[in-house]
Amino acid sequence: MMSVLEYAQDVNKSVEEILELAKKLELTIQGQDDLLSEDDIILLDNELQDQVDYVPDKEEEWEEKVELEDKAEDLAQGVRVDGETLVRKEKTKKAIPSNKEKKDEFLRDKKEIYRHREKLQSNQENISDNVVLYKEGMTVSDLAEVLGVMPSELIKKLMKLGVMATLNQAINFDVAELLVVDYDKVLKREETTDIANFEEFEIIDDEKDLITRPSVVTIMGHVDHGKTSLLDYIRKTNVVSSEAGGITQAIGAYQITYHDQKITFIDTPGHEAFTEMRARGASVTDIVIIIVAADDGVMPQTKEAIDHAKAAKVPIIVAINKIDKPNANADKVLTELAEYGLTPEEWGGDTLVARISAKTGEGVEELLDTILLVAEMKELKANPKRYASGVVLESRLDKQVGSIASLLIQNGTLRLGDPVVVGTAYGKIRSLKNDQGQNIVEAGPSTPVEITGLNELPAAGDKFMAFETEKQAREVSNHRKIRAKEADTNRSGMSLEDLFGAIQDGTKEINIVLKADVKGSEEAVKHSLEKIKVEDIKINVIRSGVGTITESDVVLAKASHAIIIGFNVKPSNKTMEMAKEDSVEIRLYNIIYKVVEDMEAAMKGMLEPLYEEKTTGEGEIRQIFKFSKVGNIAGSHVTSGVIKNNSEVRIIRDGIVIYTGRIRSIQHEKDQVKEVKKDMDCGITFENFQDIKVGDNFETFEQVEIKR
Repeated sequence: MMSVLEYAQDVNKSVEEILELAKKLELTIQGQDDLLSEDDIILLDNELQDQVDYVPDKEEEWEEKVELEDKAEDLAQGVRVDGETLVRKEKTKKAIPSNKEKKDEFLRDKKEIYRHREKLQSNQENISDNVVLYKEGMTVSDLAEVLGVMPSELIKKLMKLGVMATLNQAINFDVAELLVVDYDKVLKREETTDIANFEEFEIIDDEKDLITRPSVVTIMGHVDHGKTSLLDYIRKTNVVSSEAGGITQAIGAYQITYHDQKITFIDTPGHEAFTEMRARGASVTDIVIIIVAADDGVMPQTKEAIDHAKAAKVPIIVAINKIDKPNANADKVLTELAEYGLTPEEWGGDTLVARISAKTGEGVEELLDTILLVAEMKELKANPKRYASGVVLESRLDKQVGSIASLLIQNGTLRLGDPVVVGTAYGKIRSLKNDQGQNIVEAGPSTPVEITGLNELPAAGDKFMAFETEKQAREVSNHRKIRAKEADTNRSGMSLEDLFGAIQDGTKEINIVLKADVKGSEEAVKHSLEKIKVEDIKINVIRSGVGTITESDVVLAKASHAIIIGFNVKPSNKTMEMAKEDSVEIRLYNIIYKVVEDMEAAMKGMLEPLYEEKTTGEGEIRQIFKFSKVGNIAGSHVTSGVIKNNSEVRIIRDGIVIYTGRIRSIQHEKDQVKEVKKDMDCGITFENFQDIKVGDNFETFEQVEIKR
């Protein structure tokens, strides 16, 4: 509910205008302090909407453009229009509804919806008396106070469970849950009951309100393997073409109807964008299709897409494309996929595989059948009777209408005029369009829509939720803005220092992204890590590969709360900066047992002093001088910092560390010197290393102890 004054301010009208409108609608409103019910607001919104100019959809813009072009062409060519042409044009005009007819139809539908729509269920439920809220760091004393029992009683119960705890000792969620059950109570984390933190907010729907919803599918794979072609073919054959404009994809998602069932496809720019959304807490997709070209096989981006899909823990369907090509070899693709843990059903595995041609359409229907089968097995449900919640797919600014956001509704029903909070933005939905760019009045679960009316631009991956009143939405938005200022709301990677604390809080799995210089090293380090076992804690290597650490690795680590381990590799400065911004820890090693040692020590909470590597200088080898007594001298140019004699150094070739040791000598012109600075040329020799090449880069570094 909100007052007349608040409503007038919200819709940019005077109080007098609103009171006059209320009188016209026969509402019992007398003054600016009177409260408006939801039904009152709906009626006022509806009346005001009728006074606003209708926003034409994509098809209408197309029609107007064609009509103007036709008129311009006739005038330019001086065409005389005969009676037959007029009849033909009149018939065409009648076949296509005019803008006015469309506007009238839309307003009729909207009024009908407003007149008969039921009040939706609020997402904010009342907390029952038998629910106990668990706060981070809750002590035995705190829990006893909430339960209304003596602390000594809880301490005795803990001793029976084998847990020795004092009065002021913190207990984790799992232990607290065991205690609470004895008192016929339910334990919930505090953040799951805070509506302002709706990323973690727990919504429990009544079974009788749940209906089957369409599945949401994302297609990923290597560039040029046919992702776009497949999407285009599916759209052309399964989307009902509009009367005049053909198929129009207005937002980054669309729906098709196949065998009377809907499927929603998310059109992401790539697997990194998909994982970026996961990093913001947005679990967008139900099914991932990995597309692989039959004439090309598994490529680097295919492997990355598999890693990202596995990390998201969603079903994977493999589509082997281009089977119509003469050099297609589907069996080779299946063999390569099996190496990455995707063993097809026909080989005794659990990965569904479809052989298709996005060009001819062969096998595409079988792929859609497979999607429906997986969706049926997952039993996807949603409640259309409550206020909507979901995620932002993309957003943009428009000079005329302001912020435009493309949303995917994951639960509930979103309606024209609903107050929403999107990320930290809020507003009332002024226009609502479907994936075809057509004006609609409401949309249900798994439906992609485009909205306007927000006070600022949200980011892709932000969660959204609709509320009963704009006052409530504004309050939630303000709370979220304050929290955003206090701390970065993005999830971050884990550091070794965090491991012991995470284990104490109940974490049973540690995620690792591993990159090494060669395949042998990668397998050896991975095998050593997976053998580590501390108190039943499992190490999960979510990605391992050969080559330098990339920005894609950082994105995956951030989304999966993982640590990146590099073995004999050196990430670029840009990658290091990105990792630092996202709080993702990168640990570099060149000895396997040291990796294992550090992981075990961190998991047991016994880490030795931490040293941070500080780069002191960088240079490039531009020429090589050979001397029989000295060996190879690297004719070098210092690109940054200071290069000092006898300092630790590593040589990097194509992102791979090929040598780690010390500088033996530095010569500038004809003199031996202790150091050379930026933009100076010099000759350098390295201890026990001669295999240098023109184009190699090197950097000197020192270890600096960091206070924990």
